[in-house]
Amino acid sequence: MKMNRRDFLQRSTVVALAAALPGSGFAAQKKYPLSLAQFSLASEFYSGKHDTLTFPERARKEFDISIVEYVSMFFKDKANDQNFLSELKKRASDNGVRNNLIMVDDENIADLDKAKRDHAVESHHKWIDAAKYLDCQSIRVNLGAMGQSGSADEISKAAIEGYSKLLEYADKVGLDVIVENHVGFSCNGKWLANVMKTVSHKRAGVLPDFGNFCIKRTMPKTMDLAGYMATVCLEEYDKYLGVEELMPYAKGVSAKTHKFDAQGNETEIDFDRMFQIIRKSGFHGVVGIEFEGGLMQMAGQPGYLDNAGGIRATRALLEKVGAV
Repeated sequence: MKMNRRDFLQRSTVVALAAALPGSGFAAQKKYPLSLAQFSLASEFYSGKHDTLTFPERARKEFDISIVEYVSMFFKDKANDQNFLSELKKRASDNGVRNNLIMVDDENIADLDKAKRDHAVESHHKWIDAAKYLDCQSIRVNLGAMGQSGSADEISKAAIEGYSKLLEYADKVGLDVIVENHVGFSCNGKWLANVMKTVSHKRAGVLPDFGNFCIKRTMPKTMDLAGYMATVCLEEYDKYLGVEELMPYAKGVSAKTHKFDAQGNETEIDFDRMFQIIRKSGFHGVVGIEFEGGLMQMAGQPGYLDNAGGIRATRALLEKVGAV
């Protein structure tokens, strides 16, 4: 069948319009800078097989990733150690690696007790200073604590006050302080989005994590990694709704993975659907690999890849959905 000029123009117009539609198979897919979260190698840090000083080199040479995200617990007592920080900064620079953020798990800046809340805010100052020295863009904090008592409104009020005070300090040094959906009410997307809306600070933001929307969990029998790994999620917030609610405030994305099927897809998270939501939001930041299956493997649970395999599988999945 011959196609005349009018038919050609009409069909070309249809294709052009389709390409502009969000989620269309014709749409140009947004690519994002890729980072590696130190927690992807958590089992090696917990067991002493890996060291924070060697993390930048390993990210670059083993995984070909040039942006990294540190975890405060793997610094131990080094947040104020200038020699340690200088060496870490040098090693990152020597390997062409950019330090992006430090994921901080410290005292509860949403504590209902004002004295404890104020002390928690001050305890985060050292992490802001360390992150600034390392040329990071931000630190990630928590709003709340596991098993914290209090209503959603009470903890929201405390979170807004404590977070606002911490942002004042961070603003003076030019650093962002972002919140992850991680514990307690922060795993409720609507709750956390409301905190962001109320705080309304240029240095504020969120780090949506695909896998952290458990709003009710059993308490650990022992306050250690093994105890936490044995907990069970009793109620989960809709992860896709949660990410959609948080994306307007996102200054990063944590692409969490645990287990993969034979086709390389995450067994509990639809990555294609997630990135349709992310692209629609207009997000332009860094997407971080955070693989947790290595911890499951360390705990003796079957079907999980080791750390290196999981990191590579996560990257392959991100490439498959056109995110990187």
